Amino acid sequence: MMKLLDTLHRWTGGLIGLVLALLGLSGTILLHKDAWIGVEHAGDPLRSDLASVTAATEAIMALPGTPQGVIYARDGFGLHQGRFRFGEGAGFYADQSGEVMARWASQWERPELWIFDFHHHLFAGDSGEWVIGTAGLCGLFFLVSGLILWWRTRKTFRFRLWPKRMSRAAIVTHHRDLGVVVAPLLLLSIVTGTMMIFRPFAMAMVSPFGSVAETVRSMEPPKYESGPLAAKPDYAAMLAEAQRRFPGAEFRILSLPRKAGEPISLRMRQPAEWLPNGRTTLWFDAATGEVLGARDALAMAPGAQAFNKAYPLHAGKVGGLFWRVVLTVSGLSLTMLGSFAVWTFWFKRPKPAKRMVETAALAST
Repeated sequence: MMKLLDTLHRWTGGLIGLVLALLGLSGTILLHKDAWIGVEHAGDPLRSDLASVTAATEAIMALPGTPQGVIYARDGFGLHQGRFRFGEGAGFYADQSGEVMARWASQWERPELWIFDFHHHLFAGDSGEWVIGTAGLCGLFFLVSGLILWWRTRKTFRFRLWPKRMSRAAIVTHHRDLGVVVAPLLLLSIVTGTMMIFRPFAMAMVSPFGSVAETVRSMEPPKYESGPLAAKPDYAAMLAEAQRRFPGAEFRILSLPRKAGEPISLRMRQPAEWLPNGRTTLWFDAATGEVLGARDALAMAPGAQAFNKAYPLHAGKVGGLFWRVVLTVSGLSLTMLGSFAVWTFWFKRPKPAKRMVETAALAST
């Protein structure tokens, strides 16, 4: 049984380890993107008062090129980010007065965008998500099987940040011992990441918090019928009404309808929400600006609120610098473990005679 588990662990690592390594590396880079994004006014303090947000919104939404919406500035990142309705990946950054600081015609012009696309989709859309989700499930198998396999050699445990030497035996020993040390961090990163890809897996994870059916119903977006988009929507009235309904909440994402009959949506973040863009949402008739409905994220089902905490934990959006450092350790460890697993499996495999000696040595421990 142990031999079969060892074989499965090695083969799965050899086949999927590189994907996990690249996900760990790209995720670690994204953790710190606010520090290296390099656009003027990115470090400006947040101006969240209604007048400032309204003025910026009106200036941004009047830009030529038909903006699809805006992601508002937040603490730690002082730029509004916009996207255009036409042009694949086209967008811009604007300061908090609405003046454009940077434009791009494609995501390939902004490293933070194409790294994000790789980390979430492997540049392959929904198909890439399936690969990432499968890699996440394989990562869970690695953790469980690795801990079981480590137990029989626990007396030889030595913690090292880097292999003692670059021989196969030293790398395997380092892989085994480092893996058991960082297993709790990897478990959190892999579970939260997989939750965002595979909804059935996510529902299984949050099921202890309440009925899955109730959680699903709470998360489903409501459907509202809206009139055609007005030539000049009254953004000032919409933002004022949103603030009246949810005082103290931050404005996070304004989105225009993508097709006829859809409403304008406005996402907000209340102080108790962990999700950086919040799930508190209002929907407005695109023709008249009338409120069609609102959802209070803090009144969602307990399972839905638990699910909403997965992304902040995964992406370091809570806990400040300390938590980002913890996740950096997790990401770099995954990069090292995955890349070394692939290298030893494909390029440092022992010759048959040597493999028999190693197997006998392991059996005697």
